Amino acid sequence: MKAIALISGGLDSILAARLIQEQGVDIIPLNFKIPFCHRDNHFAKKTEISSFVVKSLGKDLKTVDITNAFLKLLSKPKHGFGSNMNPCIDCKILMLTKAKELMGPWEAKFIVTGEVLGQRPMSQHKQALEAIEKESGLEGLLLRPLCARLLPQTIPEKEDWVKLEKLLDFNGRSRRPQMILAEKFKIIDYPNPAGGCLLTDREFSKRLKDLITHKAVSIGNIELLKMGRHFRISLDTKLIVGREERENKEIEGKAREGDYLFMPNDNLAGATALGRGSFNRELIKLSSQITCRYCDLNGAKSEDIIIKKVGCENPSSQLNVSPLEEGKLAVLRV
Repeated sequence: MKAIALISGGLDSILAARLIQEQGVDIIPLNFKIPFCHRDNHFAKKTEISSFVVKSLGKDLKTVDITNAFLKLLSKPKHGFGSNMNPCIDCKILMLTKAKELMGPWEAKFIVTGEVLGQRPMSQHKQALEAIEKESGLEGLLLRPLCARLLPQTIPEKEDWVKLEKLLDFNGRSRRPQMILAEKFKIIDYPNPAGGCLLTDREFSKRLKDLITHKAVSIGNIELLKMGRHFRISLDTKLIVGREERENKEIEGKAREGDYLFMPNDNLAGATALGRGSFNRELIKLSSQITCRYCDLNGAKSEDIIIKKVGCENPSSQLNVSPLEEGKLAVLRV
């Protein structure tokens, strides 16, 4: 018998999959890709999710990109947002709906998730868990092994596909039970449970709201939200300024045809900035002034900023500017 196990990259989903795998069920680990994971979180640094799954479950991870569907629900989620731009309930419904569509082709009998009753205030209380199961079309076929003994019995339990006594009753936000179980299964080097989704981050959510307001949501623009300082310099134009050398290089690498790059001259240390949108002379000067603010002027009142238009045959130009005043800078900051 086969079951699809949703794998988030965290410990809970791996433990849930392992619990069912230990009962002889053939687990199919599935991860859904959306563009809102931290660029430098513990999990990304320590190990790739696929190798972690192979090590913990002995199975290859299947990945399905649901970015386009997720961006559509993000504009107006039925169940609303959490404390920031996190549509947790609608996100889970979307993932489970997509997983349900794969049950037939993959010959899976039910779905497994790592949810724990009471662990997250928005999406893991009883009413939310019930809504998620019903609206995803998985009534009776959604098994949550870590807290199954606290929930109504599912078809896998009633039909004896899995043993109830081997399921658990985890409840609340304590991580101690999961850590003990991980030790039992010899699962090590697992990620910190916090900080996985950027949509729970206040600053990132503020930037995302700005994109939605200005109808500029795209994969490329979302990737830029993960780096640099952001400035809304007109209704149609944004400037992203790097914070250190690595970001300067990444921002330059994200530039596409029609974008502007603002850079310190060869004698100046400082930030690289990417301008995207509609530019005129005034906005080019303003962008140069903002870039100059994040350069080391060594006491000078003004400096030359290099200006390049990506994809333009004309060579780069330079503009001598003074750094933008702090008060004006703060007004433009997103």
